[in-house]
Amino acid sequence: MTNDATPPDPADDDTTCYCPLGGVMDLLSRKYAMQVLCVVAATEPTRFGEFEELLPDASTSTLSARLDELADGNLLTRTQYDEIPPRVEYGLTDDGRELATRLEPVLEWAEERDSSDDSVTDRNVTSGETTSGEATTGEN
Repeated sequence: MTNDATPPDPADDDTTCYCPLGGVMDLLSRKYAMQVLCVVAATEPTRFGEFEELLPDASTSTLSARLDELADGNLLTRTQYDEIPPRVEYGLTDDGRELATRLEPVLEWAEERDSSDDSVTDRNVTSGETTSGEATTGEN
């Protein structure tokens, strides 16, 4: 008995390939990357001190790294002025502006999800369940 079945051609597969997301997701998944984009979108031109005020938990080195990476990724512009004291301002590139616009629905969804998660957590606590779904016994 012979097997006449040929394997399917991957080119005929109509599933969506998310491969192009790899580089963007690598950059955006870094700590504070999306927050930095949102700050610039809301306040541009944005100076370094504004990031420190608006993202107080972020270290100076982390902020510097994210700003450099987002600028290298062509999402932010960095304008340095020849002044004393030195002044540097950040803005969105066209790609950065488009990304910020496309992230808005995701951010809205996350806010809605967070607010609904709070009510689920409250219900679980009052029903005697932990957030992992395990029942609490009241024993130590």
